[in-house]
Parts: sequence; C-alpha cells; structure tokens
Amino acid sequence: MNAALCHRSAGETGRAPPRAGAAGLRYSSEAGGGTSGTGENYRNRPAWLKCGSHLTNLLGSGTTLAMWSTCLHTVSYAGVWPGQVRLSLEECLVRAKRLGFNGVMLVAKRPHLSVLDFDEAAAERLQARTQELGLSVACLAAYTDFTIGAERADIPVREMQLLYLTRLGRLAQILKCPALRVFTAYQRDAVSPESSWNTCVESLKEASRRIAEYGVSLAVQNHHDTAVHYESFAELLDEVNEPNCRAAFDAWSPALHGSNLVNAVRCLGKRIAHTTVADYVRRPRFRYVPTLVNYAPETDAIRAVPMGEGFIDYSVFFTALKEVGYQGSVAYEMCSPLRGGGSEANLDRCAKRFLEWMGKHGHGKASGGM
Repeated sequence: MNAALCHRSAGETGRAPPRAGAAGLRYSSEAGGGTSGTGENYRNRPAWLKCGSHLTNLLGSGTTLAMWSTCLHTVSYAGVWPGQVRLSLEECLVRAKRLGFNGVMLVAKRPHLSVLDFDEAAAERLQARTQELGLSVACLAAYTDFTIGAERADIPVREMQLLYLTRLGRLAQILKCPALRVFTAYQRDAVSPESSWNTCVESLKEASRRIAEYGVSLAVQNHHDTAVHYESFAELLDEVNEPNCRAAFDAWSPALHGSNLVNAVRCLGKRIAHTTVADYVRRPRFRYVPTLVNYAPETDAIRAVPMGEGFIDYSVFFTALKEVGYQGSVAYEMCSPLRGGGSEANLDRCAKRFLEWMGKHGHGKASGGM
C-alpha cells in the first residue's frame, strides 16, 4: 500500500460515516478558555493545563488540547486472566462511576453483556441504569474471528458470528451505544493470507450492512493477524467500503511493530471511531543453548503496567488523534496480567492512574464520580 492510499484514508472517504452517538470532541475552552498564557481565562484554568510545556512543544503554540470522554472497558474486572477479580456487570457500572469514568465499554459476552442473557427488555433496563448513573455506553466489545472453524466448512461459524453481531446491533441501539468493536481473523495454516483477507472483507461488509438499520457503526480493532499493520488496515477498510465500517484504532500494535504512531494515526484519519488504551513494558527473553554456551534471543514477552510506565508514547498518539479531529471516547482496559496483580485494589489503583494521566495531560473530561 502506498502513501497516497493513506493520505486518502486520512480525509473524508467516498461516503461520509454516520455521526456517532457518543460525546464529541471537547476543547480546553471548557476548562477555562483559550490557549493564551495571560488574562482571566488562563488564571481560571486548572493547574495541569498551565504547566504542560511538553505538550505545547508537541502541539505547537496556539493549539488547544483535546478533551475526550473516558470509559472503562469492563474486561478490566471480568476475571479473564489468572488472579483477576471478577465483578458482575452491575458492579462494573458502579465501579466505573465511583472511579470517575464518563462511560463504559461493555464486554459483549459472559460474564457481562451476553446475547443469550439480554433480550430487549433487559437491555432497556440496563440503559435506564446507565442513565441513572450518568454513564454513557461508548462501545460494545464483540469477540469475532472470521476464519475460525475454516477446517469444517459444513458448520456455519461465520454465519453464527454475523447473527451475533446483528443481535448486538439491536442491543446497541437500545443502549444508545454508537459502535460495536470487532476483530478480523487470526492467521491459520489451513487458510491462505489472501483467503483470510477476502473472508474478513466479506464478513465486515455484511455485518456493517446488517447493523446499519440500527444506526450503529462497526469499529474494527487492529488486533488480530489479518490487516493488523496500519497500512493494511486502511486498505482493508477501503475494500469493505461501507460508511459505518470504521476503525477502533489502538496504539498498542503499531508500537509493538515499531511503526511511527503519528503516521499510523494520520493514515487512518477520520475513520477512527474508537480507541482503547493500555500500557506495557517489554520483557526480553533468551533460551540457553548448551552446545554454544550462549543464549539465543526469543520474542519479547509483554507485561501490562500502569499508564505512563510503559514504552508506548501516548502523548504522541493523542496529539496525532487531536490533529485528525478524533471525536470518539478513550477506553481503558486491563485485559492481561498486570503489574501488581488482579486484586480489586490494584485494578482500582491502575484505573485511577489512567484517569489522572489523562487529566494531567489535558485529554480527559472530568466526571463527578460517586
């Protein structure tokens, strides 16, 4: 894929995507005014907006700081990794509010929002509860892999996933949620890369069309193997070519690839509908080779750490998102083994650290908490 394709992807595509229902982009004027360092507006601004000289260098003088709604991904308390505490969906909602998040990103499977457990009436009760708590539902996190089961073509696994997404589309509509997060496909030995690509394009196209009637976007996350590099990702969305098929674009994978985060964000541009944040450190690994009396290098292990303690440069990533006019929410997740363990106390500490980091760097809107 060439630079021209990325340049085209960064702007408006042939068909404008629908407006999401989530809270839009906010600027520092809401926190006390313009960008000047003098006058009443400046004196009224919070301290963290007065002292961000490193951000001024990144953004350039006279540039306002983007303020986005923050949401807690409920996978953070879903008991999905060894030692991680499991909270119910209701407990997650209360926890998100108490911690100070503006909204939630809901795990669209058990133990949280499963299509087997939530009919429309249950979704309406859930919507009333989130409204009561003052939380938005920023995204439903669907779990897909469009080539799984390829070795048994007689079993309609892809159709099952499309039905799952269609059902989630209706639940999202009831919950006033603008997007479904989905994945592409993992690479399998029995499936060629080209076949995997084509299956993903066909599946994403059909899913987008099926949920369009509900006013919901499909937000494809750059996570699974197929089209995980940002240039391939942009090309995949071009081939799908549906106005409500957009990007749930995270910094994690391009950072691991060694890609330039600014170039990656610019390549996807205004098609980015959602982003999820987690920070990591690398753990170099080696295997001892006795015959050589030496160590052979192996792929680094990656360990989740509190926001700001890892190798991902989120200041640069968020600066680039602001540059392309990003208007979605910023989700925080703790979906893999985390430094400090999976106790409620440590998960809460890390969630608070994320909110503090967002506030300190001028990216997160304040919430009243509980």
